[in-house]
Amino acid sequence: MGKLKQAGLVCAGVLGGVLLSLQFSAIADKETRANLPVEELRTFAEVFNAIKQGYVEPVEDKKLITHAISGMLSNLDPHSSYLDADAFKDLQVGTQGEFGGIGIEVGMEDGLVKVVSPIEDTPADRAGVKPGDMIFKIDDTLVKGLTLNEAVKRMRGKPKSQIRLSILRKGETKPLEVTLTREVIKVQSVKSKLLDGGYGYLRITSFQENTGAAVVKHLNDLTKPGPLKGLVLDLRNDPGGLLNSAVGVSAAFLPPDTLVTSTDGRTADAKHRFSASPADYLRGSRDDYLRNLPPQARKVPMVVLVNGGSASASEIVAGALQDHKRALVLGTTTFGKGSVQTVLPLPGNTAIKLTTARYFTPSGRSIQAKGIVPDIVVEESANGSSAQRLREANLDHHLDSSKDGTPPAKETPAKPAAKAAPAKPKSGAPREEADESSELPSRELASPKDYQLTQALNLLKGMQIMQAIQ
Repeated sequence: MGKLKQAGLVCAGVLGGVLLSLQFSAIADKETRANLPVEELRTFAEVFNAIKQGYVEPVEDKKLITHAISGMLSNLDPHSSYLDADAFKDLQVGTQGEFGGIGIEVGMEDGLVKVVSPIEDTPADRAGVKPGDMIFKIDDTLVKGLTLNEAVKRMRGKPKSQIRLSILRKGETKPLEVTLTREVIKVQSVKSKLLDGGYGYLRITSFQENTGAAVVKHLNDLTKPGPLKGLVLDLRNDPGGLLNSAVGVSAAFLPPDTLVTSTDGRTADAKHRFSASPADYLRGSRDDYLRNLPPQARKVPMVVLVNGGSASASEIVAGALQDHKRALVLGTTTFGKGSVQTVLPLPGNTAIKLTTARYFTPSGRSIQAKGIVPDIVVEESANGSSAQRLREANLDHHLDSSKDGTPPAKETPAKPAAKAAPAKPKSGAPREEADESSELPSRELASPKDYQLTQALNLLKGMQIMQAIQ
């Protein structure tokens, strides 16, 4: 993949990005203030005055200041940004699992909007929009020259209104045009299915306020017919979400008070250890939803599925279960977003989203720009191919993984799983039936054509056989 030119923050589109935490604290409450650089501010004032006096067209003061703030933040790292009133409201609403739009997570590359991932069961997903698609026109407006926030605003709109996207897709010789009908996006963050043979499948698409409670409900539904022989936790293409929800989901599978993740930054409140305890996964005075957890949840054999679209909060969960040897992680290396964003409100219902810390797995590993390396590497299809994905390490201004910014030590990557020999077609059967496993995963929940899921189930069955022998 070539060098990506990030023209703004990389966000998870209408979902609110690969946001790790919302820690609302007023800037005015900070006890200490940095000394202001007088000379640099004088230079800024001179540039401001020159624009006001000599620019070819009049420019409002508010616009100049806003653009200055936005540029100052966006050049720090891909996830620090200025949020105007609309973006701030969307961020708050998005973490509750309901927001307006077409349902895509986006970034920016070479001045075009790049689709990171369509959100499941949304207009974009149903229309076949794919990761890696480059949007070069929104209705009749060219994307070149727009900021990411401006492009996202144009894609949002009233439910039932239509939008036309012009798309460049790798492998297609001509641009594609897709017409979508906007709708209120209500993301069901947790889905499940009881598979043949007594194995459970649990899919988390994002980490929202109620995700932990939803996981408990689905686990009770899965175990109601009887004990599970194994459980697959699917975190593929999960862009993340709320930190406390990630801690809560981890706590559903780990012993109480087990360390889930830690954060480290320059300020005292950026240094914290998050454990599988109500104080760290509950917000406010809510009842502890883990009281209703089925007892088998913390003992059932587990495999966690991840890929390059697994980011932020999903990496916390995968890393915690991997470090504590609670589950085997299977798939491909994750996105690598190991930074914490704090949202600081400003006057006028605006805010800044500022990267304030890095987070670490229980064993002290940094995931930043490295990701979670699976215990067993399995590509997305039987022929050994996976989708080309945007990753943290590809983004301009991305943070290094270490606390002091020094380059990380090289790690030995996990060995890929042995590639199974292709199945021989039965006599008289069409050849296409024997090649079905080479297809990329479909949008069907727990599809039998999902190669990685099939390998995860085979692994669980093998674990059960080994336990029986012992």
